[in-house]
Amino acid sequence: MLDANLTQQLKAYLVNIREPIELVASLGDDAKSRQMGELLNEIAILSDKVAVVAGQDRRTPSFMIRRVGTDIGVRFAGLPMGHEFTSLVLALLQVGGHPSKAAQELLDQVRGLEGEYVFETYFSQSCQNCPDVVQALNLMAVLNPGITHTSIDGALFQDEVTERKVMAVPTIFLNGETFGQGRMELEQIVAKLDTGAVAKAAAKIATKEAFDVLVVGGGPAGAAAAIYTARKGIRTGIAAERFGGQVLDTMAIENFISVPHTEGPKLAAELDRHVRDYEVDIMNLQRAEKLIPAATEGGLHEIRLENGASLKAKTVILSTGARWREMNVPGEAEYKNKGVAYCPHCDGPLYKGKRVAVIGGGNSGVEAAIDLAGIVAHVTLIEYDSELRADAVLQRKLASLPNVKIITSALTTAVHGDGNKVIGLAYKDRNHDTAHEVELEGIFVQIGLVPNTEWLKDAIALSPRGEIEIDHRGHTSQPGIFAAGDVTTVPFKQIVIAMGEGSKAALSAFDYLIRLPAEETRDWEEAA
Repeated sequence: MLDANLTQQLKAYLVNIREPIELVASLGDDAKSRQMGELLNEIAILSDKVAVVAGQDRRTPSFMIRRVGTDIGVRFAGLPMGHEFTSLVLALLQVGGHPSKAAQELLDQVRGLEGEYVFETYFSQSCQNCPDVVQALNLMAVLNPGITHTSIDGALFQDEVTERKVMAVPTIFLNGETFGQGRMELEQIVAKLDTGAVAKAAAKIATKEAFDVLVVGGGPAGAAAAIYTARKGIRTGIAAERFGGQVLDTMAIENFISVPHTEGPKLAAELDRHVRDYEVDIMNLQRAEKLIPAATEGGLHEIRLENGASLKAKTVILSTGARWREMNVPGEAEYKNKGVAYCPHCDGPLYKGKRVAVIGGGNSGVEAAIDLAGIVAHVTLIEYDSELRADAVLQRKLASLPNVKIITSALTTAVHGDGNKVIGLAYKDRNHDTAHEVELEGIFVQIGLVPNTEWLKDAIALSPRGEIEIDHRGHTSQPGIFAAGDVTTVPFKQIVIAMGEGSKAALSAFDYLIRLPAEETRDWEEAA
């Protein structure tokens, strides 16, 4: 199961196990069970503190990683390979007594949760959003005896997926009821369980002094801006709804100069580590709700947060990025995560052998169709324009696939469902103005991005597309407020461009600060 490179890496990690652990295997006679048995034995050979023992669980194949002589452990139903291999490694270490690197305050919060929490998470090996959820819940199960967690490969346990109507991953169940879907970090899960967490976070933020620079948004642009301002030695804060931003939802990245290949979550983790190398006050899971520009130049700008707290700063850099554009047709909202999806890499394995559609003929849409064609029975690609807009090499690959149909000059008009799941879609032929129906079970929407600027209306100038209007130095229409990245009017939404724009906005903010008249600086310091 493990190649020589993975075996060597795993062996190096396993020396950190402090307490002996058991791999309690529930196996059958099927091929997947044999693969799991092979994997577990390969792991056990690498450490004298790991042993494989027989067990019995209702899900086969599955295994529990358990600290010997205790009930501390986590369970995997299915093979935790692909993106979940890191989850396996962390679970081995943490059940084995290796401490987590999470903030001590957060760890104490997990230990303090009262009650019984039985978590089950459905994942797919190709889902880059799933490991955050799996790893967070595994850690919680290790820390708190009232918490248990089982990670389930949805592609392997198809009957369960169908019975429980799981149509997107990660999907989390708590005590048998749906708890959440999509990427969730440890802080988010704990905040959802600890009803007082939001109020505590707001109270903590309310005590913060004004910043020299406050960056709103934690994607590539925001991270670059925070690093550049912190290096100037000025007081820097960063408030982000989720650190990493849209990059977290990106699979392969092959155009980041000097790095031939990486993946979104890996890049986001590197951004986080780099920012933390400096004295930056990182406030994650904070959604901005309103911008109140300073009444006079040199005064303090205010950012009001969804939790009721406010942050003030001499300068602000807006880098809130963009999100996937929705079709905005009848049925889309009703069947989101019930057949309407936006991440083919995450949810594609759940549609094995089924018929799906991809909406959008740009690079993202064509790449999605190519990937899905290797999993599903049939893909219908629907493009509004008269021709596909993807790169020629992608179009040639798509045209070579026998189970793909391409429909151009088509406007999707509705999503149809049976009350529980998607059963089809309707579209209009724009050339002949005729209506058509397509029977299918999944729709993957890939039609571009929408800037996250609804909260900025009436505060700064926005373009007709809703993007923040900036000049060549990153200035917005308000003095002391700058913007960078996909949220702005800068063309070509690329990671490398966003980083450059964030750095430029940071330098412009610093230049603005050092040019303020001395008396305005004193007034600001007194107000802070």
